[in-house]
Amino acid sequence: MAKKGLAFSINLLNLAAFSFFVLLPGLSLLVVSAAGSFDYGDALDKSLLFFEAQRSGKLPGNQRVKWRGDSGLHDGFLQGVDLVGGYYDAGDHVKFGLPMAFGVTMLAWAAVDFRKEIVDANQMGNTLTAIRWGTDYFLKAHPHPNLLWAQVGDGGSDHYCWERAEDMTTPRTAYKLDPTSPGSDLAGETAAALAAASLAFKPYNASYSTLLLIHAQQLFSFADTYRGLYDDSIPCAKNYYTSSGYTDELLWAAAWLYRATNKEYYLNYVIKNAASMGGTGWAVREFSWDNKYAGVQILLSKVLLQESGGPYASSSTLKQYKAKADFFACACLQKNDGYNVDLTPGGLVYVREWNNMQYVSSAAFLLAVYSEYLSTANVVLQCPNGLIRQQDLLNFANSQADYILGKNPKLTSYLVGYGAYYPLHVHHRGASIASVFVLQAEVGCVEGFETWYNRPQSNPNIIYGALVGGPNSDDDFIDERSNYDQTEPTVSGTAPLVGLFAKLTSANPFYGSLYPQKAPGLSYATNAAAGGFHQQNEPTLSRKTDAPAVRFLHSITASWTAGGEKYYRHKVIVKNTSKKPIMNLKLKIENLTGDVYGLSPTAEKSIYETPRNLRVFNGSSEFYFVYVQGGPQAKVSVLSSSH
Repeated sequence: MAKKGLAFSINLLNLAAFSFFVLLPGLSLLVVSAAGSFDYGDALDKSLLFFEAQRSGKLPGNQRVKWRGDSGLHDGFLQGVDLVGGYYDAGDHVKFGLPMAFGVTMLAWAAVDFRKEIVDANQMGNTLTAIRWGTDYFLKAHPHPNLLWAQVGDGGSDHYCWERAEDMTTPRTAYKLDPTSPGSDLAGETAAALAAASLAFKPYNASYSTLLLIHAQQLFSFADTYRGLYDDSIPCAKNYYTSSGYTDELLWAAAWLYRATNKEYYLNYVIKNAASMGGTGWAVREFSWDNKYAGVQILLSKVLLQESGGPYASSSTLKQYKAKADFFACACLQKNDGYNVDLTPGGLVYVREWNNMQYVSSAAFLLAVYSEYLSTANVVLQCPNGLIRQQDLLNFANSQADYILGKNPKLTSYLVGYGAYYPLHVHHRGASIASVFVLQAEVGCVEGFETWYNRPQSNPNIIYGALVGGPNSDDDFIDERSNYDQTEPTVSGTAPLVGLFAKLTSANPFYGSLYPQKAPGLSYATNAAAGGFHQQNEPTLSRKTDAPAVRFLHSITASWTAGGEKYYRHKVIVKNTSKKPIMNLKLKIENLTGDVYGLSPTAEKSIYETPRNLRVFNGSSEFYFVYVQGGPQAKVSVLSSSH
């Protein structure tokens, strides 16, 4: 058993398909939905919050992650260019262009292929905002057709310090790619990100979509004309994001540009270069910021399946691309005649030691996408060890998502802030040091290590939605800040979760509320219960209301102190105990002094109604809302409803 792990090995989530509550001694409330699934809508919302925590630059007024402040406001100035903005890569403050661009491509792909699901989850605004925070930065970084600013900061100097982004004292050197210092991999990935983003924005902002597409085409031309590895031009990147090649990114960018422009030139490019660039030669078992072949193969399978390739619609080369896409899918589902993806004993995809979860999230997202393409074409896969149907792919993707959210041997969520148990000692500078709004004195480079990095207490700030590196090949996990292999989150690892959770929200509807936003200056003081994981307080049942079909289960899930006053995060699960739907449910909340999240206020004081997606509250189902306040809990009752 891993140090700081949970002393439970039973699997509580693989249970009968009906709604119920489980209480175990020392273990807080476990809610299982009608299908035994998780609240993917809540996981989706939290995943998007992570990108707000990773923002560099001047933060907007609607910033939801309140412990963050402005940072990196002079990035690029020494080189005479404005590179303010973009995303910090992981638990550090380097803006690495390759994984950042891959993360934006994944966000944009989600917004394109799972548009309906994201809209239905009321998250398209947050998704487009997350994409644009990246694409606006890429536009700044591409001031000329054959020039791309590829990185700000370097891992060597950055990693010598443990300080908040707002206090940065490390060099913010910017590194560029140009004809004499090429980087086809990074320029190609950025082209793919901008092309995919142009599709995401097309229904909402046509002029911005067009601008992104212009830059995408210029960057592809630059990447293809001046070929080379970006880390040969920027040697300081080699120790952190070494590139294994650039031909996959050239095919990847061309595939996205074909989808965005419908120009035959780009389809001809991937057909003509299929063999020489490895598109139909490489059979792979991973999809990541470094290896895009599986993504290329599945994107081009869509062209074949939907017969959208014009004169190449039934091309034998497209069929070869699809054969390699099928190899990846068969390998993931363990039906590839021994050439399978490795799985942990608990069923998790396992690729390599550092930040393995990034390979899990990208593979699961890719399979969810491929399932959609196969379903539309009504096609099944013939693997060496049997048939795979579209639903089989989605089920496997779902199993990986469920492992992330807590259906695993440790019974912990590896998505920070989700569920009853999650890592508290995340390897992240900003999360591990008190917010600048709480501790206004500067935290120096060495002081950060001495005072904050080495402290045994949990992080003062919860970095909601961060997908940590996760367990090892034996499903063991050690929640320690110094264990960066397992506790550090990344932009490229978390990004695929947005599309994955959006798809699963639609496939397994279970509606929850948004997490409660803290006011500036507040910091959760979460106890490191259960060996280092967050544990909710044990819930107590509130009074039964005058509407016997509705029952409330009330719990306190976090507490903190600000200005000498104690505040609590209250979670209220609302359950329809009947088998009949309840419509237009209105709740009365008395003795409330704080904010409510997950309900809609009405014109009447203290009266709230369910969100639009819950105006019909199905029988034997539940949802929850939260509120934050000091003092005793509020009194919740049913004001009115109809059947």
